[in-house]
Amino acid sequence: MARLTVLAGLGLLLMLQIAASTKLVCHMTNWSQYRPTTGKFTPENIDPFLCTHVIYALATINSFNQVAPIEWNDETLYSSLNNLKNVNPMMKTLLSVGGTVNGLSPFIGMVSKPEGRQAFIKSAISYLRSHGFDGLNLAWEFPTQNGSPSGDRERFTELVRELQKAFENDAKDTRLTQLLLSANVAALQPTIISSYEVAQIASSLDFINVMTYDFHGHWERATGHNSPLFRSSHDSGTHYHFNVDSAITYWLDNGAPAEKLLMGFPTYGRTYRLTTSNTGLGAPTNGPADAGPYTRDAGYWSYYEVCSFTSGATIEWVDEQKVPYAVKGSSWVGYDSKESYAAKVQWLKTKNLGGASVWTLDMDDFSGAFCADGPFPLVNHLRNSLGFAPKPTTTRAPTTTPDPILSFCSGRPDGLYVNIFDNTTYFQCFRGNTYLHKCQPGLVYVDACKCCNWP
Repeated sequence: MARLTVLAGLGLLLMLQIAASTKLVCHMTNWSQYRPTTGKFTPENIDPFLCTHVIYALATINSFNQVAPIEWNDETLYSSLNNLKNVNPMMKTLLSVGGTVNGLSPFIGMVSKPEGRQAFIKSAISYLRSHGFDGLNLAWEFPTQNGSPSGDRERFTELVRELQKAFENDAKDTRLTQLLLSANVAALQPTIISSYEVAQIASSLDFINVMTYDFHGHWERATGHNSPLFRSSHDSGTHYHFNVDSAITYWLDNGAPAEKLLMGFPTYGRTYRLTTSNTGLGAPTNGPADAGPYTRDAGYWSYYEVCSFTSGATIEWVDEQKVPYAVKGSSWVGYDSKESYAAKVQWLKTKNLGGASVWTLDMDDFSGAFCADGPFPLVNHLRNSLGFAPKPTTTRAPTTTPDPILSFCSGRPDGLYVNIFDNTTYFQCFRGNTYLHKCQPGLVYVDACKCCNWP
């Protein structure tokens, strides 16, 4: 039976979201589709009202300097993701390009010459438009750290500037909304220094996702937290700045506008194998704990795997860093919880940052099957902590009396339709369900543009 979602207050809700600078940017990965059983994640698992932006990771750059898919079904998954905008037209989607291939950045050859950059830019605009994305995310995974030619930091600045100008020109030529441009950037100071001209790239990017996680992990010989808010008394020497506070402050001090910086929130924890009876921060270790049954990659566990582990485990709170860890036997995991998210959001607000960036949706308890806390418990808590208005709710239609409005979408394709009885509202059809939306005060629905506009 079709359902009717009456969103009488949606217009005001959307206006508040448009006016607010706060962003909640959530990543999804195309490799999470290969996880077994309840760990498998595809765009159909996404709540379209959860995040303001969803970034699809990951595409690459081919030998012709063109954007190219990685997985065999990427283009099918693109369509599934972008179809969610039929449910929430305010949600924006971006395609992330880059990462590493066999330890090397696919950007290196492309950025080396102006003609390579221009080929990439032309390809990117065409690819994003043809697949329905709202923007591009640059996963510039520190190629200057991998023995690439000197000057790549400056070439990255040129690429960002050229992309931003090309996106402006494309919007003028096509009269379409300008494509968004963002980047995922490092949190450790030596990498920031060698990889980015901070102020220059910040002026051309719409927002910057600072990857404030992976500060510590099983590659070290002692326990340390994956994403601590502050430094601990155990941190000294090169580890002194291995924390969120130091990383974000460094970006701010080097010219990045606060409103463009998004703090990274991980939905996973880093694991260790303890070698002594010491279980606190700085305890001796030798490699990672066993791989999780769903992520199947030694060294980290998804939040839903952490939930399973913490049953019967000893959980400790590191007050000086505002993060928890859990121990069971010789296995140790430093992870994030609702409490650590709340502490980070409180700090984020004191710095007037532009919002939060989540890595990733597919490692939260997206199905609600593990943590007994509903679907997406971490990201929902993050959304609430940031101060977003409540998400629209769905109410099931009455079953006693037929209602012609409830069956409006029966047999109609997904999309937006005018309500001929009240032009301040419009219907949305999605998977056979009927939704009624209300325009912002003073506006009416115009079918020609599929939008609310002035009468």
